[in-house]
Amino acid sequence: MVLKHENIPGLPVIIRPSSGWVPLKLGDLWEYRELLYFLVWRDLKVRYKQTVLGIAWVVLQPSFITLAFSIFFGRLARVPSDGIPYPLFAFCGLLPWQLFVHALANSGNSLISNERLITKVYFPRLVVPLSAALSGLVDFIFGFAVLAGLMAYYGVVPTVALWMAPGFVLMAIATAVGVGLWLSALNVEYRDIRYTIPFISQFWFFMSPVAYPNSLVPEKWRLLYGLNPMAGVIEGFRWALLGQTAAPGRWMAVSVLVTLVLLIGGLYYFRRMEKTFADVV
Repeated sequence: MVLKHENIPGLPVIIRPSSGWVPLKLGDLWEYRELLYFLVWRDLKVRYKQTVLGIAWVVLQPSFITLAFSIFFGRLARVPSDGIPYPLFAFCGLLPWQLFVHALANSGNSLISNERLITKVYFPRLVVPLSAALSGLVDFIFGFAVLAGLMAYYGVVPTVALWMAPGFVLMAIATAVGVGLWLSALNVEYRDIRYTIPFISQFWFFMSPVAYPNSLVPEKWRLLYGLNPMAGVIEGFRWALLGQTAAPGRWMAVSVLVTLVLLIGGLYYFRRMEKTFADVV
């Protein structure tokens, strides 16, 4: 429980629970940075401990999905890829998408998964969903190495906009954390929320240009399409690395704005509900 101390001259200190909206206190995350590092490292060790494929699964999973997309969407359905070889086009979209899905699922279920830790000791609860989201960056790095190999195979040279790629990766994590904060806080109160996360991910996938280009969306719907921040992430990531797709337009600003709204709103809602986590979880 979060406590608020109120000093009254001449009287004992009154301690009572906080109410209403509370400050974010993001500085606490820096003070507990070692705990954040420990939780990320713990998640990685648990994930790959006593596994057959280990880290190879990080490479095999998007590779097989890319193969399936290339057969069904690239060859059979003839989905355009803006002049990019379809396997490279699909893999470049899958990489930020899988980072987002991993971060969303892990952060949304993080409080329930760390029930014993939350009920035994005090620390900023924001550390839990944040560490769950950041652990997916290791998978992303290994997947990026495969993407670099594909680019070399097809003779595609990174553009001068390559320096912007980390910004789109950060945007994917921010979107996942923003939504994950809402879901994790709701998941403590309503345990069936965790069953909606796979459905949200599947629905979101078809609304994002992973297997198809953004150019298929009519121009008059682009700003509305930008309400999906992952549309901006995926198209921006492709543009920064491959350079053969159109540069992000005004709809990218809409995607960035939605990401900020989701993240800030999730932070405030999470902090407001934080005082009840230890009692309810």
